[in-house]
Formats: sequence, C-alpha cells, structure tokens
Amino acid sequence: MRKFIIGEQTFDESSPEFRALLPHAYEQRMRPQCMCKDPAVAMYIARLDDQFVVKRMPLSGREHDPACPSYEPPYELSGLGPLIGSAIQINASGKAELKLDFSLTKRGPRAAPSAPTEASEPGIRSEPRKLSLKAMLHYLWEAGELTEWRSVWAGRRGWGRVRSSLLNAASQMSARGGPLSDMLYVPEVFQTEDKDGIAARRVAALKGVLATGAGPRKLMMIVAEVKEFSPAREGQKIVVRHTPFPLMVEDGAWRRLATRYETELELWRSSEAFHLIVIATFGISTAGITSVEEVALMVVNEHWLPFEDIHELRLLEKLGHLKRKIVKGLRFNLPRGAPIVSVTLPEQKPAPVAMFIVPSTADDEYDRAVADMIATRPEIAPWVWRVADGEIPPLP
Repeated sequence: MRKFIIGEQTFDESSPEFRALLPHAYEQRMRPQCMCKDPAVAMYIARLDDQFVVKRMPLSGREHDPACPSYEPPYELSGLGPLIGSAIQINASGKAELKLDFSLTKRGPRAAPSAPTEASEPGIRSEPRKLSLKAMLHYLWEAGELTEWRSVWAGRRGWGRVRSSLLNAASQMSARGGPLSDMLYVPEVFQTEDKDGIAARRVAALKGVLATGAGPRKLMMIVAEVKEFSPAREGQKIVVRHTPFPLMVEDGAWRRLATRYETELELWRSSEAFHLIVIATFGISTAGITSVEEVALMVVNEHWLPFEDIHELRLLEKLGHLKRKIVKGLRFNLPRGAPIVSVTLPEQKPAPVAMFIVPSTADDEYDRAVADMIATRPEIAPWVWRVADGEIPPLP
C-alpha cells in the first residue's frame, strides 16, 4: 500500500480521505510525495476521464523503490537512454524540456512533406541530440504510461483513456519556449450528444494553425488513430478516427511513407484488432485543407502496446495474461539494427527481468551489444529469445 504526503498530511493510497482530497489538490496544482523512499519522490495529479490519479514525473521512475508501482525500468535499456540530458532535459520544476528535430513553422510555398529520416541516416542518429517525430510519439507513449500493461486492465483502455494519458503527459513537457500541450492536437472520442461542444473545442484548439495570409505559418502536431488511407485527386488522404477532416499527403511523400513504414502497414493490415497510430506536423490552408508536412507511424496491439514485428507481438501475447506489470521498451531514434530491451518485468522476484529478442539476422556485433547491455545492469536478470534457435523459451 503506497503512502503519499500532500501538503503536511500523510495518506494511504486507498483511504477515502486521500481520494476526496485529489480533486482539490489537482486544482491547486499540489504535488503528492510518494513515500516509497526517503526522501519522498515528487509526483503529479492527472485527470483521466472523470477520475483523478497520481502519476510519476517525467524520467522519475528510477527514483522509486522497485516494489513501488511507479518504478520504471532504467532508460538505458531502451532508445530513451541516448536522449536524456540532450534532447530531454528536466527543469527545476520537474518538467521535461524537449529539443525537437522537426519544424513547427512553415515558410514560403508548401514543399513536399517528408517521412522521418532516422532510418536512412543511422550514423547521424547514433548519438541523437534532438527528438525525431517518431521519437516524440514514443516519448509521449512512454510518459503517458501507455507502454505498461496488466491483465486486470483488459477492456479499460480505449481511445478516450489513451487520449487523456497523452494529454496529461504533454502537460508535463515544454518545447520551443512553450507548453507542449499547446502544440499537440489529440482528437476527442466522438459522441453524438456532445457533437457541438466537441466541434467548438476542436475549432479553438486548431485556430492557431489556420493560415491567414502570407508569411510564416504555425504548425501543430496531431496524434490520432488511422481509420484508412484513400486516394485523393492528387496524393493520398489519411482518414483518422474521431476527426471530420482527412490529413492530405502529397504523392512523393506518400511513396516514401509507404516504403519507410512497410512493416508497420503490413502488420496493421494483418488483423482488425490492431491500431495504427499516426503522428504528423500539419497546417490548415486558407481554404480549410489540412496538409501534412512530416509524418510517422506506429502499430499497436489491442491493448495499445507498440510492437515492431511478429516476434514482439507473440511475446506480448504470451505475457498479456499476467497480473503483474509488463513494460514495453521503445526504440525512439535508434535504428532497427540496434538492440533494445523488448519487454521488462519490473515486479519479477527476486530481480526485475529484461527480455531481449535477438533476430535471426543478428551478427557478432549485435550479440556483443546485447552482452554489453546485460553487463551494465547486473541488478536486472536477462531473458533472451534467439529467434534462430526456435520457439519462445520458457517465461521467467
């Protein structure tokens, strides 16, 4: 049972007094202190739908006790490690300041939008100093705790919960001198009874990117679920759920997108249970047309957990029934040829477990990189599935 300090009072997490205080503490922007360690670890209060919950601050998961539900695996085991202290910096208030490797301003005539370049330039990206668009999506997913799963959550994570998690995560971040939440649009779940209210909030959120004439134009990011792709008179339309307008993509950019994300598109099309997430920078013309400038894609399973290939999917299916927490590792800026921990079991006893999937194409350099990762975290037990050797080994 966790205990928190709010103000000068101490509460058990399950106490009625604690639950009753959360709405007031949320309005007053008070920071609960988790007492899993001494000194206590600062957290924040988020609103998810009509509930108030206590969330860990950005990159603070390692500061919690491993037995605490807010504990997070070491970020060195994923693509997040190279970004800490450069692309992601924690300021004095405990919020994350981000350096972005994509533009949120459009100057001059509209050029052809582009797909992210991280895959074609692994040498440049090996020591990243800024977040690519794909890495931005991964960081929102991780900070929103959408990489975590327990079987008891089955049926409780729909787009409404995903949206709330993303917006709460963005509220703890800033970029280019302003709150990230002002630069991010995540569509609301459409509800017929509130269609006018949803439309009014959408207009208010997007008014800053509506072109008004000559000069530089402001762009925003959108994170949404793809419904379908369809041809336009010129280019392609990305139709996203809960949004009345499509995202327009020019022909050249669409061909690059289809090539760059061939694996994600193939996986998404293989099952109706999977979701395809798009993140894009966009502006709105004076004619009201929403045009994409840069775009990235991510495929997730029915629980909204990202996966890169069929092997990760099979492992997630094996682990999906567990009541104890699993944490999916993400690649961020790292190229596909670099190893990461696929899944971490932080609550495993006597030690947390880091689960590696070694592809059949792995060479000696890949094996050495995995061995180095294992050696640098001796407090975490390794589990390795070498795909070339056959079926999934026994789980811990």
